[in-house]
Amino acid sequence: MKTKAIILDEKAIQRATTRIANEIIERNKGVEDLILVGIKTRGVPFAYRLADKIYEIEGEKVPVLTLDITLYRDDLTEIQDDPIVIKEDIDININDKIIVLVDDVIFTGRTVRAALDALVDMGRPRKVQLAVLIDRGHRELPIRPDYIGKNVPTSRNEIVNVKFIEIDKIDQVIIEEKR
Repeated sequence: MKTKAIILDEKAIQRATTRIANEIIERNKGVEDLILVGIKTRGVPFAYRLADKIYEIEGEKVPVLTLDITLYRDDLTEIQDDPIVIKEDIDININDKIIVLVDDVIFTGRTVRAALDALVDMGRPRKVQLAVLIDRGHRELPIRPDYIGKNVPTSRNEIVNVKFIEIDKIDQVIIEEKR
């Protein structure tokens, strides 16, 4: 992979997080009945950052859940013949709650579709919204985010790589080219 451009640095990620947190509060008229659900892997630290920012703004803690969508993927057999499933205990009732699914990048929409299937198995939320740091286009399903940090038009031979300090020891978003 060849790095083509750094599209967000640490400060830009912080600004996008602050803006999205404010938009979530504004659209939902506060944080009552709100639950953030981070899609593994990088949606999880992003969800926690949003929760921290919402607490900073509103003074109220919003629950954060981790969602592993591995079993719900439509390309599961392409990834591995015998997938390993790690069952996460989720002890928060999502029925009649406002769920904000959180992910780092939206591309084809298939990850979000899998996350919606997983949510339905957990309960019946009142409303489901989607927050992403990067929207790179190329949707294959009719899914669009409610909250977007940055729209980044890309070609199919490019990869958007989000790095969070919690996982990667650096905060940045880069575009890489496949060779």
